[in-house]
Amino acid sequence: MDKAEKAELVSSLNGIFSSTSVVVVAHYAGLTVAEMQDLRKRMAASGAQVKVTKNRLAKIALEGTQVASIGSLLKGPTLLAYSSDPVAAAKVAVDFSKTNDKLVILGGAMGQTALNVNGVKALATMPSLDELRAKLVGLIQAPATKIAQLSTAPAAKLARVFGAYAKSDAA
Repeated sequence: MDKAEKAELVSSLNGIFSSTSVVVVAHYAGLTVAEMQDLRKRMAASGAQVKVTKNRLAKIALEGTQVASIGSLLKGPTLLAYSSDPVAAAKVAVDFSKTNDKLVILGGAMGQTALNVNGVKALATMPSLDELRAKLVGLIQAPATKIAQLSTAPAAKLARVFGAYAKSDAA
């Protein structure tokens, strides 16, 4: 990799670190190519991405960004998982590490907040942005359906009462 390619990579990484809301750092030593591809597919499906870069270049790219606190975690064979959704990258990384012990989560950052391993795991248990939106829509729709049920309930009860009287008079 020549100097221009390195400068372009650092610039690209700096843009990623500046625009992302969460970064998870993990060791990946021992993962096979198939396992790494599986991890990338899972990340892509949830709107997250995985990047493996030289630690030295990643540290340079971290300078001046909100997630600069992860610089101390960049030792050994590390990968960076990041997403704009604050939960997606952490959730996929934690789920993958449960089934594959070769992926060891070291920590991460959410904005300016540094996260240790337990912080990343706690973040992974939170509902994703899409799940929160679905709950919010459900909460908004629930009162409307209850009002509709309440407005039709008295008429239905009245109809049942009239039907019972009609049956008792006919008998």
